[in-house]
Formats: sequence, C-alpha cells, structure tokens
Amino acid sequence: MAGRRVSAASDWFEREAAGAPAALRDRAARFLDGVPPSADVAQDLAAAATAALAAALARPGDRSTALDLLAADALVTLALKAQAVERPEALGVFAAALASAGAAVR
Repeated sequence: MAGRRVSAASDWFEREAAGAPAALRDRAARFLDGVPPSADVAQDLAAAATAALAAALARPGDRSTALDLLAADALVTLALKAQAVERPEALGVFAAALASAGAAVR
C-alpha cells in the first residue's frame, strides 16, 4: 500500500489482513497509520482499534460509522491475535486492558 508508513505492526497487519475486503483493510490501515509505531505490534494494533472506536462514537447515528466500527472490531481481533502469538502468557491481562481502553472511549 503506497504511502503508508512501514512498521512492525503495519507489516504484521498487511500479512494478517490480506484476505479482508479492501475497504475494511484500507480503513483499518488508516487508523493504524495514525499510531506512532513502537516495537509492540499488539499494543500498536490496540491503539489503532481504540482510535477507530473513538471515531465511530464521535458520530452516533451516522451510517458512515459502520466501517469505523468494523475496523475497530478487526483491529481488536488482530491485536488479541498478535498478543497470543507474541506473549500468550499475558493475553488475559492484555485483553482486560484493551476492554478498559474501549470502555474509556465512551
């Protein structure tokens, strides 16, 4: 995807989301591009998911938020998968923190 920042998380995202519909992949990648890259793939994906949820909740009732909600869902799923692959022993703590971050967006 031309013009996108290359990071460990974006590389991982591109591999894992390869089969997703293009519109969903592009919207989720846009949120991921807005996250300052770190060495923690799962954390970067979680931050992008939180941003996508915040974007959707900022426009309640607007039908265009559906793609933002789908992107948030996809990014949460990918964040949990990345955590399970990288540090499975900490998956429960990571999932709880991600749920708290999502609840704080409301």
